[in-house]
Amino acid sequence: MQRRDMLKKATIGAAATTTLAAPAIIQAQPTLNWRCASSFTKATDIVFGGAESIAKHVAEMSGGKFNIRVFGSGEIVPGLQVADAAMNNTIECGHTASYYYVGKDPVWAFGACVPFGLNFRQHNAWWIDGGGEELMQREFYDKQGIVALLAGNTGGQMGGWFNKEIRTPDDLKGLKFRIGGFAGQALAKLGVIGSQIAAGEIYQALERGTIDSAEWVGPYEDEKMGLHKVAKWYYYPGWWEPGPALSLMVGKKAWDSLPKAYQQMLRTASLEANVEMMARFDARNAAALKRLIAGGTRVAAFPKSVMDVCYKACQDLFTETGAKNPLFKKVFDHQTRFLSDSTGWLRLNEGAYDSYMGTIRR
Repeated sequence: MQRRDMLKKATIGAAATTTLAAPAIIQAQPTLNWRCASSFTKATDIVFGGAESIAKHVAEMSGGKFNIRVFGSGEIVPGLQVADAAMNNTIECGHTASYYYVGKDPVWAFGACVPFGLNFRQHNAWWIDGGGEELMQREFYDKQGIVALLAGNTGGQMGGWFNKEIRTPDDLKGLKFRIGGFAGQALAKLGVIGSQIAAGEIYQALERGTIDSAEWVGPYEDEKMGLHKVAKWYYYPGWWEPGPALSLMVGKKAWDSLPKAYQQMLRTASLEANVEMMARFDARNAAALKRLIAGGTRVAAFPKSVMDVCYKACQDLFTETGAKNPLFKKVFDHQTRFLSDSTGWLRLNEGAYDSYMGTIRR
């Protein structure tokens, strides 16, 4: 009994020490005010909200001593120059999608996604426990002068809005499609005329017939943009973006100057934003899709013949790119091995479960 009382007192004492020590540790840290540029406008509330979530959690964990002010696309730098601004220390950090910068080096794509690549769960697994973060940081991001933290994901995106039905690969020829990156390059092999139009101009371009089709994100974001009003066919899946991750890109100089406690706060807050963003899209996409269908949107799957030629075009492009860029080949091979193993596992158990649940009428 005496021993039990002693243990109880020791436990209470340790807890009290921890409780008292935590504020002291925080108070010993410097007060910092950072700027974070987002590649997204405030209208894209879930995506832009990822950076706001990071700032909120960091401020709370630091007791208001580490503050990050988030700026929308164009407020400090254009949306597609966020990584550059972090690398050259114009800002301390930026919230962006790594694949926006493939024009500089195709290896950038792996921080977000490549066509027919990893889905949300697979990317998380590859990045966190499969060696992806270590490989990308050591071999690539360190050389760019940044630290990249996993900080969001939209999940598998839709294949976009079309003004005509896609029945065969021939229907792709001459199609004016708002799409860029690797997907745009692969589709060009199949006769698609790709263009990269800013998000705010997609609606008008579809309405005027400047383009025949456009991809954006998914039901929730697409409905807000009103794309269902100017195109009736809504195709899936968006094979070019099966699980596009977002990153908090911190300038290496800014990162190295942070106390270890603040570095951990940034990591923790970024991972929290990653989970929150996916949860919000999963919750809101389902309701938005129902509204779109009820309003007359025709939802359709890309035919297998179309998927097959797109897959081959992408693989040919990856082979060509790897032949010119050894690091691209190294990361691609690493990710592809992981994809093969994890797809086998997910398909075996959860894939069977999801397929069955889809047959039940409620």
